[in-house]
Amino acid sequence: MTQTFDDRLIVALDVPNALAGLELTQRLGPQVGFYKIGLGMLTGGGLALANELVAEHGKRIFLDMKLFDIGATIEAAVRGLVQFDLDMLTVHGDPHVVRAAAEGASGKATRILAVTILTSLDRADLDAGLIEAGDIPDLVATRAARAFEAGADGVIASPQEAAMIRALPEAAGKLIVTPGVRPTGGALGDQKRVATPAEAIAGGADHIVVGRPIWAASDPSAAAADILGSLP
Repeated sequence: MTQTFDDRLIVALDVPNALAGLELTQRLGPQVGFYKIGLGMLTGGGLALANELVAEHGKRIFLDMKLFDIGATIEAAVRGLVQFDLDMLTVHGDPHVVRAAAEGASGKATRILAVTILTSLDRADLDAGLIEAGDIPDLVATRAARAFEAGADGVIASPQEAAMIRALPEAAGKLIVTPGVRPTGGALGDQKRVATPAEAIAGGADHIVVGRPIWAASDPSAAAADILGSLP
């Protein structure tokens, strides 16, 4: 199937179940070809939807599981998940997790993306979680560099940190995927470290993940078209 979409935009299918997700993809049509399926839809048929979108509709899938466990469990989980012909799969950025995930994905095309610091968190949240002191951009850059060294194919990071990560020597040839992207004037929702789609791409992101501004819009197709039209 010929790709006719701009795959820099990944639409988050943060809807209740696979039927609602499939309906949204149909409303968005051929202009969107890359979708994120996360934990919120896992019990609502998320993996089945991923299979259908890949096999029957020629879409790309980013499975956002943010896996975290001991190495043996991560390796086994990833080895099972990569059978679904995924483009991307997320794990937490701790080096032992990344190494195990890379081993589990060995020989498959699925790219392992490491989560640095969630874009819904700020310094007060990190303090409450007993995370070491320091500015968030510096912590994100350090976690990203360590994840790359451990074998990550890319990282998930706020658009505010994309440029800093892109400048890392370890980031050569790696992917940067940014949630926390909001169109100009858009509501922040549960995000705290945000930027516009154009700012995120200009800052070094390869892909932007947009959910609520599209699926909650009265016309999701028009909302997606506006975002695509804003990209440099």
